[in-house]
Amino acid sequence: MTEQQQISVDLGDRSYPIVIGSGLLSGGFDLSPYIGGSTCLVVTNETIAPLYQQALIDSVHDRHIETLALPDGEQFKTLDTMVSILDRLTSAGFSRDTTLIALGGGVIGDITGFAAACYMRGVDFIQVPTTLLAQVDSSVGGKTGVNHAAGKNLVGAFHQPRMVLIDTNTLSTLPERQLKAGLAEVIKYGAIADLEFLAWLEDNMPALLDKDPAALAHAIRRSCELKAEVVSDDEREAGRRAILNFGHTFGHAIERCQGYGDWLHGEAVAAGMVMAAELSGIPQGDVDRLRALIKAAGLPVVSPKIDEDAMRNAMGMDKKVRSGQLRFVLLDSLGHAVVSSDYDDAVLSRVLSPAA
Repeated sequence: MTEQQQISVDLGDRSYPIVIGSGLLSGGFDLSPYIGGSTCLVVTNETIAPLYQQALIDSVHDRHIETLALPDGEQFKTLDTMVSILDRLTSAGFSRDTTLIALGGGVIGDITGFAAACYMRGVDFIQVPTTLLAQVDSSVGGKTGVNHAAGKNLVGAFHQPRMVLIDTNTLSTLPERQLKAGLAEVIKYGAIADLEFLAWLEDNMPALLDKDPAALAHAIRRSCELKAEVVSDDEREAGRRAILNFGHTFGHAIERCQGYGDWLHGEAVAAGMVMAAELSGIPQGDVDRLRALIKAAGLPVVSPKIDEDAMRNAMGMDKKVRSGQLRFVLLDSLGHAVVSSDYDDAVLSRVLSPAA
């Protein structure tokens, strides 16, 4: 087991740690101190349950534990699925001092967190992300929710976890496509906030794709540090936190228009980042640099063929829209992002109608 690393998300009396290490689900960490009551519900999916559920249970001592394995896939990120968690909590007779534990990727983390926010007006939950995307992004920051037919993550709540436990060993069973999808969010952090990290990613992309433990540990830690800093500064996305959505306005629209689950979230965000960079008006060399890194990660750099009006309608439901005005996370330089409604609509039309 490698040395554990810890990052703090500073939110006053709701601050919590992100613990990163290998072997944390193999006797390397005791979750019990983070569980205030005598009961907990482990929510996972049918893919992850046979891999890591027992190891997680073994890391919790002197608690009554129930489990629930949900279907696997973005298409199940719905209110109906969330209600099935509430049904399990009520049938078990769990009270307000129970703790929910989300074991899985971003879908499981978002649904479980939302259920925790709703059950008895809010109970504790813990994030144990098992995909790279969840480890570097969705498990940190307290955004929870489900998709709606009108758009992605339209129904949800801000509800911070008690802690985030990242066992990098779980990536050993992660399919290659899921690994690459997670790398999209890692690249995002360099593009919006850390040019030095972006350069490191350019140098180390082959090692990351080979699942080199040291490279992955560094990428996860730096991504979590950058997100924790932004979340601590702006918990509820009143300002700066919106920069974490770089590429997501386009990406969410792609997901909605394609049908959730066709393109993975990270794949849609990858193409969306290239689109956002092109809309930003930064030097073409910087756009090409970002495109080359995304391509090196094995991710798409061009949106699928989608009608421009359909994309615009989907983007109209984006949570950054204000008074009917689209706002995008744009780059004023590579390594620094801003939220702006100042864009050239003719350029947007060109971006929404890729030649390839």
